[in-house]
Amino acid sequence: MSEKRIVLTGGGTAGHVMVNLAIIPTFKEEGWQIDYIGSKTGIERELIENIPGVTYHSVSTGKLRRYMSKENFKDPFKVMKGIAQSFRILGEIKPQVVFSKGGFVSVPVLIAARMRGIPAVIHESDITPGLANKLAMPFAKKVLATFPETLHSISDNKAKWIGAVVRSELLQGNKQKGLAYAKLSGDKPVLLIMGGSAGARRINEVVREQLDELVNQFEIIHICGKNNLDETIKHKNYTQFEYVNEELPDLLHATDYVLSRAGANAIFEFLALKKPMLLIPLSRKASRGDQILNASSFQKQGYAHVLEEEQLTGDTLVTALDQLREESATLKKKMQKYKSIEAKEKVIKIIKQTAKK
Repeated sequence: MSEKRIVLTGGGTAGHVMVNLAIIPTFKEEGWQIDYIGSKTGIERELIENIPGVTYHSVSTGKLRRYMSKENFKDPFKVMKGIAQSFRILGEIKPQVVFSKGGFVSVPVLIAARMRGIPAVIHESDITPGLANKLAMPFAKKVLATFPETLHSISDNKAKWIGAVVRSELLQGNKQKGLAYAKLSGDKPVLLIMGGSAGARRINEVVREQLDELVNQFEIIHICGKNNLDETIKHKNYTQFEYVNEELPDLLHATDYVLSRAGANAIFEFLALKKPMLLIPLSRKASRGDQILNASSFQKQGYAHVLEEEQLTGDTLVTALDQLREESATLKKKMQKYKSIEAKEKVIKIIKQTAKK
C-alpha cells in the first residue's frame, strides 16, 4: 500500500475530539490522507468538517443510555445502521488504521473496522473507561490511557499509559490578544469559567447569582455553553461566550485562575499551562462519576482545589475562590514539578506501529 490513510473517530463532546485535533497536523505534514467518521449533528462535525485536508463522513449513532428511555429501543437499530454505514465507508477508502477518541459514534466505527480487518487504537482520557470505550475495546488492538490508574480498569495487556495529549497551539497563546478578544483590561486577576463544550447550568447559575461579588475580585471570562448566554448582563469586568475554539489559547494565556468541570482533557491543559484551578466535577447523579475521580486525582497531587457540586452555593463558591487565590503559589509550585512526557508523539508512534503495512 503506497498511500497512507488513517480514519479518525470520536465525538459527542469536545473532549472526544481534542486529541484528534492535536494529531491531525502531524499526519497531514507526513502526507497521510485523513478521513473522520462522526455523527451528523455532533460538535465533532463543527470542529472537524472545515479543516483543510480532512474528509468528514457522517454515520448514524445511538446514545447508549444508562437510564430508562423509550429511545433505548430505537438506538440499537441506529447503531446497526451506523455499523453498516461505517463498513461501507471503510471499504471504500481502505485505511491502514483507525484511531478512536471515544464517544458513542466511535462504537459502530470500531465494530466495522474489526469486520474489515482494519487495526484500531483507542484513547481513553478518564481514569475509568466510559461506556462507549468499554464496548469498543474488544475491537481494538491498543488502548492508550491518560491516567496510570486506568490500567487497573483494563484486564488484558493491550492497555498502555502514555499520559495527557495537549494541543501544541495551546502553549503558544498571547495574553494581550486574549485580553483584547475578551474586552478586558487585565487590571484585576482574570478568572476563566468553563463548563465543557455543553456548558454547566448549575455553575452558570451560581456564578451569575454572585456576579456582583465576583467582579469586585476578578475580571471574568465565562465560556457558558451553547444557548447559555445571558444577554441581560452588562459589566466591564465580565465577558461571556457560548464556545471558543481558535481564540482559546489566547484566552488561556490571559487567565490567572480557572473554575471548571473536571473533564480530563481540559484539566491536563490547565496543568500544562500551570493555571491554579477550582474543579467542580459533574455529580454522580448526572454522570458515571468519572469527573469526580479525575478531580480527586488532581487534588491528591496538589494541582487543584475541588468543590463538589452538592456543596455548590454562592457562599461556598466565593469562599473556595478566596482559598484558591490564597494558596495559588503552593499549587503552582506543585504544578511546576509536572513534566510533559511527549504523549502526542507517543500516540502518533503507536498508531503508525499498529497500522497495516
